[in-house]
Amino acid sequence: MDPASVSDQPLPADLRDDKPPLHNNFAFTPTQLHTLVAFRNLGTLDDFGGLPGLAVGLRTDAFAGLHADEAYLDGTLTFDEAVAAGRHGRAPTLAALESPPPSHRCPTSSDSDVDNSRFIDRKRIFGTNQLPRRRHKSFLKLLWVAFNDKLLILLTITASISVAIGIYRSLSAEVGNSSIEWVDGTTVVVAIIVIILASAFNDWQQNQKFEKLNERKNQRQVTVVRSAKPQRIWIHELLVGDVLHIEAGDILAVDGILIQAAGLHIDESPVSGESAPVRKTTPSDHNASHAGLADPFILSGTTVTCGVGRYLVTSVGASSTHGRTLMSLREDVQETPLQAKLGRLGKQLIIFGAVVGGFFFVILFIRYLANLKQLAGYSPSRKAERFFQIVTISITLVIIAVPEGLALNVTIALAFAAKRMLKDNNLVRLIRSCEIMGNVTSVCSDKTGTLTQNKMKVVAGRIGTEGTFDDREVPGRRGTQGVHSSRLVTSLAGEVKDLVKDSMALNSTAFESDDPIAAASGYLGSSTETALLVFSRDRLGMGPLREERANSSIVTMLPFESTRKWMAVLVRLSHGRYRLLVKGAAEVVFEFCAYVLCDVHDELAAERLSEDERTSFRLTIQGYAENTLRPVATAYRDFDASEVFESDDDDPADVNLEWLASGLVLTGVFGIRDPLREEVTESVRKCQAAGVFVRMVTGDNFLTARAIAAQSGIYTPGGVAMDGATFRRLSPTQLDAVIPRLQVLARSSPEDKLLLVSHLRAMNETVAVTGDGTNDALALKAADVGLAMGIQGTEVAKEAASIILLDDNFSSIVKALSWGRTVNDSVKKFCQFQFTINITASILTVSVLVGLPIFTVVQLLWINLIMDIFASLGLATDLPSSECLHRRPEPRNAPIISVTMWKMILGQSIYQLIVVFTVHFAGWDIFNPDTEFEIEKLQTLVFNIYVWMQFFNQHNCRRVDNKLDIWYNVLRNPWFIGVQCITLVGQFVIVFQGGEAFDTVPLTGAQWGWSLLFGLLTLPLGALLRQVPDRYVSKLFHLLYRIFLAVGRFLRPISACLSRCWRPRRRQRRKESPDNTGTGQQAENVEETAPSSAQTVEGPSMLDSARPSVGNHNLDDCSGGWTRPETSSSLDEADEKIDLQALLDAARVGRTVGRHWLEIHPGTLKDDPIVGRRSDVNLPPSQDLALRMPQLGDEADERRLRRRGEQPTWAGPRCPPPTQHSRWLSLEGFLRSKRR
Repeated sequence: MDPASVSDQPLPADLRDDKPPLHNNFAFTPTQLHTLVAFRNLGTLDDFGGLPGLAVGLRTDAFAGLHADEAYLDGTLTFDEAVAAGRHGRAPTLAALESPPPSHRCPTSSDSDVDNSRFIDRKRIFGTNQLPRRRHKSFLKLLWVAFNDKLLILLTITASISVAIGIYRSLSAEVGNSSIEWVDGTTVVVAIIVIILASAFNDWQQNQKFEKLNERKNQRQVTVVRSAKPQRIWIHELLVGDVLHIEAGDILAVDGILIQAAGLHIDESPVSGESAPVRKTTPSDHNASHAGLADPFILSGTTVTCGVGRYLVTSVGASSTHGRTLMSLREDVQETPLQAKLGRLGKQLIIFGAVVGGFFFVILFIRYLANLKQLAGYSPSRKAERFFQIVTISITLVIIAVPEGLALNVTIALAFAAKRMLKDNNLVRLIRSCEIMGNVTSVCSDKTGTLTQNKMKVVAGRIGTEGTFDDREVPGRRGTQGVHSSRLVTSLAGEVKDLVKDSMALNSTAFESDDPIAAASGYLGSSTETALLVFSRDRLGMGPLREERANSSIVTMLPFESTRKWMAVLVRLSHGRYRLLVKGAAEVVFEFCAYVLCDVHDELAAERLSEDERTSFRLTIQGYAENTLRPVATAYRDFDASEVFESDDDDPADVNLEWLASGLVLTGVFGIRDPLREEVTESVRKCQAAGVFVRMVTGDNFLTARAIAAQSGIYTPGGVAMDGATFRRLSPTQLDAVIPRLQVLARSSPEDKLLLVSHLRAMNETVAVTGDGTNDALALKAADVGLAMGIQGTEVAKEAASIILLDDNFSSIVKALSWGRTVNDSVKKFCQFQFTINITASILTVSVLVGLPIFTVVQLLWINLIMDIFASLGLATDLPSSECLHRRPEPRNAPIISVTMWKMILGQSIYQLIVVFTVHFAGWDIFNPDTEFEIEKLQTLVFNIYVWMQFFNQHNCRRVDNKLDIWYNVLRNPWFIGVQCITLVGQFVIVFQGGEAFDTVPLTGAQWGWSLLFGLLTLPLGALLRQVPDRYVSKLFHLLYRIFLAVGRFLRPISACLSRCWRPRRRQRRKESPDNTGTGQQAENVEETAPSSAQTVEGPSMLDSARPSVGNHNLDDCSGGWTRPETSSSLDEADEKIDLQALLDAARVGRTVGRHWLEIHPGTLKDDPIVGRRSDVNLPPSQDLALRMPQLGDEADERRLRRRGEQPTWAGPRCPPPTQHSRWLSLEGFLRSKRR
């Protein structure tokens, strides 16, 4: 050991805890254990008695783990006794506690109490692996947040002053004063309180939902050893003293000391800042001279990059390294892009509303001053009341004009969707992914477990040159296609059988478990390894896995990596030699083999592989792959000790197994079947009908991937299949050409997946990608939406993902797509409804300038309550419908308010304004009101008509397209029905019982009939507006825009003249200061050239437009600045230039070029160019009609549709034709919201 490290180690006295917990049954305290891991020093570990001393002091077993039935512990241990017992390998001597813990005095008997009392003493001393619950804002705090709005505060102050004046005038002795003049102000205050309570309750409810979602998000299962049996438990059930199993991709949640490991490397950059992974070993992994190089300290918050291992847990929860950090860094829920966009939109509208409200107040105030002579006979309090009425109505105008409910609507929609998505096996980690998922244009899906059932079974194989079996059933009759595996195994020689068994049992990271997840196979691990273990157990007579491994001397292991495609283990044989066992992808392992088992029925013998035998095995591998089987090969090689170690002093932990993997003996090739999920084909079809391009990106064999993709409907005529080795060596221009048709990417590495995702996003695609491995984290982060596998996925992949598929099923992606579109539709529905009220209510409020006010302040606040709170609940809680998957995705820069919505908003607004103004102003001639009561009845009628128009328009706004079915799924939305009932009852109560508070009087039956009639007319009006073609509306808007530009050009000289008149002093200063003049001219030049500069650096779209158009003449051109990504390929392969046109020409006739795999679907039309020119570089290729896949019958269908006056639709995997989005409409530009 390094003397410096020894001198820095703390003295044993420094490990004492001055404040130990009371009634401690253990030798160590949480503080001492944290000190051990914090120092990360072998000398400190030795002070604890090493690993044996730790296990003794924590009253556990380093290999069997905790006893599953542990409840209460008797006696205690001293620090010194635990250290001594660990060093001498003896049982510890327990000492009696001075007094028993309080929990020991209350024994329990019921089953539930017994479950709660498990590990009670261990939990009492060391705690559980849970952080204390974070304190959320109380309801009172939420009330203050809801009230802390400048407009509401100003309105409250004004209403309070109005109440005070009203009370003063009611109590004054003036003749003619009403005794209830304070009611108006009081009602405003009550209405404000109702709005604040409703907003605070909504915030509180959303906080509760998000908290439950976060708790569910942090739940995951880990594997521990208890009572010598591996079992899966929830992470919050981890305890100090547990033996925790870890493997590549795990994010470590607790601190501990390593017990055993194989090729274990951990990324400690979150703790230490060092980017290079740290190799973790125990002193027993090294010989005596290298024991000081061991690093067995495991820190929480770090990530396992490769390898497997087990370690003893020493700190959990807030006592662990990561827990201490999290306690000081607790993040709040971040707002989503749509929330941010709507928040900025709301601020802009607030400024706009404030300007309008201020202008409105100035006009009213001027009129008030002009009429002061007429108010000469009024008392001062009466004059003050009139003034505050002006202030109140101005503030109310701003409240009505500003759609402050937008953010609330998005929050409710996202929370509702996230909760329901959890029931559909989609665990949302980043709430923003809900809305982004709705506009995904491309899905890159994994194969194993996502498209297939992940129920693997060995159904075919070839052992040596002679032993062949095939357990697949022949369709239509009983029996198998070849010799059954049980018959072949019985004829194998004993040594051959043991070799095959060891290749599967020893060269594996899976293990036995009684967990329900492993109930089918009895093993926990990767699906490929468990399938081989089941075959070895059922056919080769393999005993318990623990015994098989305990009876062998394993020197070191090289775990499986997706980039390498194989794994290996080095075993010490009984006669002093060493055997290397290799297992992995058949086409990769086979290339390492120079020999093959020749006579498997008599003895273990090998012969050199001939060319005929190589061809035969390649055809076997190809046959398995073409029949959707995963080909896996096993091989071995024996070594002398001198071939493995250069000297006797070499460290066994430093043996490089990759160097030894050459000249191997091929043991056998096995075909593993993984059936396709039944619902996958239909789910893929739904995605394609929704305009989403589905790709398979898998590390599996090319032929297997192609067969599965064709079976699931992903690989279709016109599509291209390619392997990763070819894909990664294409230039950017070649990628632009081939990616729009790429449907299958096989034998891909995580780097290939990252390259594909990055390039798709550069082509303006909105990408969702699935991943399960540690190395998939970069691709999951790079995608717009990362989808991690909940069952097979590693913790690193889950942390990098936006959504976790709890069932690893592709159909869950379709459900997430539906929910994403539903969230976006909910926002649009609310905007369509609210903007209609904003326009009409604002105009009606401003109409006070030309006459009596149409609505009072309290009535406007009731309308605002309907508009914000009720509409948010009713329109944000719709369930997905099948129709949402029958339209194409929206572009990233699509406006929130479409032309269809503007048509409905303006049409309904005009109708409502005509009705209200007609009834209000013409009502004096029609009804001829003479008394104050009749005047109030007329105003109540107008108010009632307006509210009922909003009531039925809310039904009308349940659709934002041109379809007529506005009541789809309405009975499945209790929130919408409840909101309608509340609005209905509230309006009846206000009209009949509102009285002085709402300035209403009861209406007659005929007036109620007219109110309902005008309200119901909004429904046929909406149906009529939906029949108006959008193109006519667009032409009308375009005409109005051109008129606006013409007027602007006409007024430009006048504006310039006024500008020069208004800024003489500034111009004079520029004349007096030449330097400033130059600077100003430079600034103006910069402003003038800003648009072109922005276009120059705008991004990939402009770069794409600058490239040569993609065609057959430039497929092999490479950009000068292109740098090929580093891969594991040889230098010759890396330097090889890909001739894409040659690959395509060869693929058309069913040939390959060299070792490059590129195939065009056999059903592709002969005249299909495969690669084409993009019609618009700003349009994603998956939505570009110029890149569509032509199919048989397309021309005839298009001619038939043209004769009928219809637009051609896409068939199969093609997207529906894109609709043209207006880019010139100023209002749309103002409301434009880029998706991300």
